[in-house]
Amino acid sequence: MQMTSVTRYVLVAGEASGDILGANLIAHLKALQPDAVFEGIGGPLMEAQGLKSLVPMDRLSVMGLVEVLGRLRELLGIRKRLYVSCLQNPPTAFIGIDSPDFNMPLARKLKQAGIPTVHYVSPSVWAWRQKRIFNIKKSVDLMLALFPFELPIYHQHDIPVVCVGHTLADDIPFENDAVTARKALGLEGIQGPVFAILLAPEKVKWLVWLRFL
Repeated sequence: MQMTSVTRYVLVAGEASGDILGANLIAHLKALQPDAVFEGIGGPLMEAQGLKSLVPMDRLSVMGLVEVLGRLRELLGIRKRLYVSCLQNPPTAFIGIDSPDFNMPLARKLKQAGIPTVHYVSPSVWAWRQKRIFNIKKSVDLMLALFPFELPIYHQHDIPVVCVGHTLADDIPFENDAVTARKALGLEGIQGPVFAILLAPEKVKWLVWLRFL
């Protein structure tokens, strides 16, 4: 492997939420390391922060078994391209942002090749499919978790982990103004809890939002 003296990160995000997290992460890394270079796969927000995206992020945005199978060859080709690129020019670290089904296998191979690997957003191993923790241990050198309650399972398995918090914490006030929120939503005359079902267009899936205003 040809090592480089340039601080260079390869980041991979596969959806809009990952693009938000990735852009925030790049901004913080740039503040610490102004000369750092960022490559990989990301959306417009990460690109605006200086990421050189090898392919459009939407090529990784697939939903459901049928869509995945229909584009499996392309997805495997993209992952192989990233792997070969990292071997030829090893980055300071590979950072997978969510999308564990795509990023974890790549991270595992890169870790085996001696390239430091980081995963940003812990898979829900604390809730289900807990055996994935063993694959995570083989794949990542550092887990960046969003919430403090995610840390114990990583400590239990001796996996380095840091709680970095959620980027929305910087955008949402600690205490909500219920009166202002109801007025903005046209709900002044409604008493009690409000239940809304929202559609996330970028993933075409239903999300349930339960909010007490």
